[in-house]
Amino acid sequence: MSIEVAGKRLCLRATFPPKPGSSKGAHQQRLFIGHHANPAGLKLAEQEAKRVGLLLDAREFDWADYGATGETRTVTDWITAFEADYFTRRRRSPKSETTWRDDYLKAFAKLPQGEPLTVQLLLATIETTTPDTRTRKRVCDCLGRLATFAGLEVDFKPLKGHYSTMTTEVREVPPDGLIAEWWGKIPNPAWQAAYGLMAAYGLRNHELFYLDFSKMPVLMVLDGSKTNFHRVYPLYPEWVEQFGLNCPQLPQCTGGNNSALGHRVTRQFERYGVPFNPYDLRHAWAVRSLEFGMPVELAAQQMGHGVDVHCRTYHRWISEEVHDRAYRVLMARAERPQPPVWQ
Repeated sequence: MSIEVAGKRLCLRATFPPKPGSSKGAHQQRLFIGHHANPAGLKLAEQEAKRVGLLLDAREFDWADYGATGETRTVTDWITAFEADYFTRRRRSPKSETTWRDDYLKAFAKLPQGEPLTVQLLLATIETTTPDTRTRKRVCDCLGRLATFAGLEVDFKPLKGHYSTMTTEVREVPPDGLIAEWWGKIPNPAWQAAYGLMAAYGLRNHELFYLDFSKMPVLMVLDGSKTNFHRVYPLYPEWVEQFGLNCPQLPQCTGGNNSALGHRVTRQFERYGVPFNPYDLRHAWAVRSLEFGMPVELAAQQMGHGVDVHCRTYHRWISEEVHDRAYRVLMARAERPQPPVWQ
């Protein structure tokens, strides 16, 4: 039996018998007892833990005795408790704050906040989203985690549908000549430098504001702090000199999180009339890494994600022209394997 903090209240965690209507056997569950998370509440929680422990030992524990404090907590109560638990398991940073707001809170906002949290309520909320879409998949994932946290027996996987990044519409990756041309059309030197860095290094929008130039031409991209970072090399290296990227003066932007910073970059692209969005520069870098012969494992690391994400997200935008050009380069290598000679 352990005592845990959930939001501003205390709960007990132990191996409890299944709740009424559940086909699952005894398993780890939370029992919300309503005491405040303060010294006085802790003393009461300790007493309650001993009493519940005796009931469990005697096989006399009954969920019905705790319906008023366990089963009638509102959606808002559960979201508050879930947020507290979420940030006890991960450090608060611009990245984790953005994930919480853009993934979890957007999904949780679809729930009626003052209602008791039930499986039926979660199912009804999921059904308001369009099947086979990114929104449906995200809502199923987030509400599924909330249900597990609340001890509800349900599996939303069959409702996710068939959405994947492979089903999104085709992206037109701008050719490198057009990318270089538009660098010269941006009138503001700070934003011109920002554009050049994104083109040469394939940066995410917000990463412009977390850069370390001390090892140029290798760029250090900090993950919202000075302890987490990844290295990225320029493709093309000539752009570092041509675009003046060794120690550029970047725009002075502020934002409460990564999403806000990224939005400011997108707005500037629109303001200057750039005919593609900032992330297209990142896609172009990924495609270019293949032409340069960079191993996919290194390209994925330099973009700050896993190999599976790299292949799934970027390799499908590689055009036939890029494949042909890469093939010709490989075949022109003097050390390439030669076919066996027929005798």
